[in-house]
Amino acid sequence: MQFSTLVLAALASLASAQRTTVITVANNGSLTYSPNNIRVNVGEFVQFQFKAGNHTVTQSTFDAPCQPISMHTNVTGFHSGFQPAAASAAMGMIPTYTIQINNTNPLWLYCAQGRHCENGMVMVINEPTANASRTLANYRSLAAQANTVVPNGGAAPGGGNGGGTAGTTPDAAPGAGTTPTSGVSMLTGPSTFMLIAAAGAALLL
Repeated sequence: MQFSTLVLAALASLASAQRTTVITVANNGSLTYSPNNIRVNVGEFVQFQFKAGNHTVTQSTFDAPCQPISMHTNVTGFHSGFQPAAASAAMGMIPTYTIQINNTNPLWLYCAQGRHCENGMVMVINEPTANASRTLANYRSLAAQANTVVPNGGAAPGGGNGGGTAGTTPDAAPGAGTTPTSGVSMLTGPSTFMLIAAAGAALLL
């Protein structure tokens, strides 16, 4: 009994370390990420679920919104590629894109479709607290005056080809396995939480 309790406590701790924050993209057809300002700890996941339209989640700098971060720094960043939701919805699926946070540096994100970024489709992960001028509101204001640039290539870590979790899933579960890049990791494979549950069941038998 004591062993079982210890196993369950360990699994609970591991599950907590694998916490996933879900971002709804284009809820009810709106040009939004919801929520659009979140705090995420190192090791946790953020999963974007594309509900409507044909949108992206693309990393930029604060000072140059609507443009891929690689245009202005030596960081390649990430880009989900375009995620058309209607075709997946017809099959009862939701396009998803999942990243793992490897540090708490702010991540400024935008949609690279048309003028969606200029129209306010932006968000931030881990908004800085030490710089009062670098806020989501100010990033959105800068975006309103910017010109959107679409990264070359499709969904990928670092804005190149291959590697990212752009696809569909019936339950929007995060995957296992990582490939570190620019403060985040792209994920592929079976559900982490399913693996945890299976491991726990095996240990308890």
